[in-house]
Amino acid sequence: MAYSLDDTIAAISTPVGVGGIGIVRLSGPQALEIVRSLFRRACGQRRRWETQRLYYGHVVNPADGRLVDEALVSWMAAPHSFTRQDVAELNVHGGPVPLREVLALCLAQGARLAEPGEFTLRAFVNGRIDLAQAEAVLDTIQSKSAAALRVAVNQLNGRLSGQVRALRQELLEVLAYLQASIDFAEDDIPPRDVRPALGYVQDALRRLIGEADAGQVYRQGVRTAIIGRPNVGKSSLLNALLRTDRAIVTSVPGTTRDTLEETLILRGVPFVLVDTAGINESQDVVERIGVERSRRSVSDAGLVLLVVDGSEPCGPQDIEVARLVGDRAAILVVNKVDLPQAGTYDRLLESAERIEVSALTGQGIAELEAMMECLALGGAVQAADDPLTSNPRHRAAFARALDHVTLALEAAQAGWFGDLVAIDVGEAVFILGEITGETASEDLLATIFGQFCIGK
Repeated sequence: MAYSLDDTIAAISTPVGVGGIGIVRLSGPQALEIVRSLFRRACGQRRRWETQRLYYGHVVNPADGRLVDEALVSWMAAPHSFTRQDVAELNVHGGPVPLREVLALCLAQGARLAEPGEFTLRAFVNGRIDLAQAEAVLDTIQSKSAAALRVAVNQLNGRLSGQVRALRQELLEVLAYLQASIDFAEDDIPPRDVRPALGYVQDALRRLIGEADAGQVYRQGVRTAIIGRPNVGKSSLLNALLRTDRAIVTSVPGTTRDTLEETLILRGVPFVLVDTAGINESQDVVERIGVERSRRSVSDAGLVLLVVDGSEPCGPQDIEVARLVGDRAAILVVNKVDLPQAGTYDRLLESAERIEVSALTGQGIAELEAMMECLALGGAVQAADDPLTSNPRHRAAFARALDHVTLALEAAQAGWFGDLVAIDVGEAVFILGEITGETASEDLLATIFGQFCIGK
């Protein structure tokens, strides 16, 4: 994928659909020239175009003078723009027809349709943001909760990049010493113990990996399957957690015949709750399909809420359902504690967390939510301490860099020669550079920016 900065790109930068305002954005050397050919300013406005100003007027077709739409136009001269190029934005009415027409006019006047993420790519290539900040643009757009948004905005503001650069600089200084010791072995180079620096970077990378694990929870959410035999109160529990009557609840076993998904936000963590059909050996064709979907929901879940009926004894069906949990994180939810208790479930999912609730009265629901939060975050992040990143690519890079730093530290502790230590230090330097973009390949850039929508 070859990147050209010499042409002018254009795209619709607002979501597909109908809205009050829609924006067509241009970036490149011809941005202002193209806009001037399409836009007629209202009378009384200054003739000279000034940067960072908003102009009112109309978009017209230069071929025949036909009025296309009323508009507000802004122009931002390089380098004081998102891409550090000349950028113009035409704010028109947000219907698909006027937006398509305005974009078509821009293309007819010499602009090229932007590739996915090409505006942000130009901001990266022109040095306005680094690669981690560029990825944070997409994370900001796709945030599923306020906590996920805070993580993305902090990354966009350079918190992650600053720490990565500091660790990379620490390793570069170690590498420079090792290379000097190798290349100028006969010179009188003062000895240096590189182990403290490598140990410091090792500890920092371990901490960043832990934060990234919690960050991914904020970013992706936790798929949570609510399972159990029929009529134990799974749908009632879903309604209690959501504080609304989302699922149909009756006293008839098997009311839920298909999976039902809703998202619950707890302390910034999105939980995708999947209410499943009661798992049993039904002869009803439709119910059997629902049971099979329930089994698949368990296999896809990151957390399982196994619901049992505390007013009834533990039966073979409860044991059979519990076997589906396997080694997944799970909570045994003993429901219906508002009724006389007849069940003992001490040997069911012995390693799982357990809690007693009443989905009918709300007893224990707050405690269940706190338990879900704790399991999701693993204690890695406190409420006032947002992770530096939620990006799986960054987490993988930290892990690879940690492997090489650990090997280098072990080699240094064993007293091996400097060149053997330097190889792993150099690899770690290169990997950390991939996070901020100093050592990113074209293929990596194409993969990252290909995830963006056109117009961003």
